[in-house]
Amino acid sequence: MSINGKAYIAGAFEHPTRKAIDKSLAQLHAECAKGALEDAGLTKDDVDGYFCAGDAPGLGPLSLADYMGLKLRHIDSTETGGSSYLIHVAHAAEAIALGKCKVALITLCGRPRAEGMATGTAPRSYGAGTPDIAFEYPYSPTVVNMYGMCAKRHMHEFGTTSEQLAWIKVAASHHAQHNPNAMLRDVVTVEDVVNSPMISDPLHRLDCCVISDGGGALVVVAPEIARSLNRPLVKIKGAGEALKHQMGGRVDLTYSGAAWSGPTAFEEAGVKPSDIKYASIYDSFTITVLMQLEDLGFCAKGEGGKFVSDGNLISGVGKLPFNTDGGGLCNNHPANRGGMTKVIEAVRQLRGEAHPAVQVPNCDLVLAHGTGGSLGTRHGSGTLILERE
Repeated sequence: MSINGKAYIAGAFEHPTRKAIDKSLAQLHAECAKGALEDAGLTKDDVDGYFCAGDAPGLGPLSLADYMGLKLRHIDSTETGGSSYLIHVAHAAEAIALGKCKVALITLCGRPRAEGMATGTAPRSYGAGTPDIAFEYPYSPTVVNMYGMCAKRHMHEFGTTSEQLAWIKVAASHHAQHNPNAMLRDVVTVEDVVNSPMISDPLHRLDCCVISDGGGALVVVAPEIARSLNRPLVKIKGAGEALKHQMGGRVDLTYSGAAWSGPTAFEEAGVKPSDIKYASIYDSFTITVLMQLEDLGFCAKGEGGKFVSDGNLISGVGKLPFNTDGGGLCNNHPANRGGMTKVIEAVRQLRGEAHPAVQVPNCDLVLAHGTGGSLGTRHGSGTLILERE
């Protein structure tokens, strides 16, 4: 079943906090929900579908629906890490098309900064029930060194350089200077990035995303509801989801699940990468962006380094403006899951609501993509194509 044109994003909200020492996790979810519903011109009583993932407290949708007083016909707690929220948008569109709900609320929130979590450098097990944990955990895998493996392999295979990766951070910083809520607002140079401390060879500190609290929410609605609201029409045109795992050890570290989710989304939308005016790309690390741009078809495999260089991702300068809010590299990365914010900034661009300094002219077709888990091991990928109608 195609979801092209079967649902619209009517509301989007990004929480302004970056350190929530005075708020509970449930309170953040509720504040984001309220903000997105108000943006859409709806109330919580209009919501009949709710979507959340592993960042939600307690029993996920059961606990939060109780906390927020939601009366629901449909719930979904699909968990694929940072890609969950792009997949939720697609699942919400599917549920709406099947008549399971008409107004779907999606929330993400987290407090890793307030809680002092070492999300990038502490050993990460993904839970005791993970089948391979007995073989992985003795080596204390961390997020940053698993992504560092991918970066090192990409450099070995294709000659990618640290300077090329640095251009991704440079582009993000050029955009973040215009975002008053961004954690890092200083514009940096390639030299700044490659001269920052090494964290996990070849990734430097400025190749890594920020750690922040906060979150966001989206409201996905049926077409007839979207047209009744006094909001720009943001159509869900195509979606793709995929998993990449270790395949019993026969794994190639140089590509991501975007190699499957991207083509699926483009085929459903009936467009191609060259049609895209703006791209929101998950940016936990600079290597994450480079590999996904290749896998999504914006350039050939191995040519990502050349593609991102010389400001090609900077709005108003390059061919493919990306992450015009500063992204996870400079703005925020709530709950260690940046997928939600990718959709929110894509919606802003389509509505013409991005900061004037980074707003893409005539922005009518965008891509949002998220990765969840780890590029170096198992991960999920979610791709959305959105259109201003």
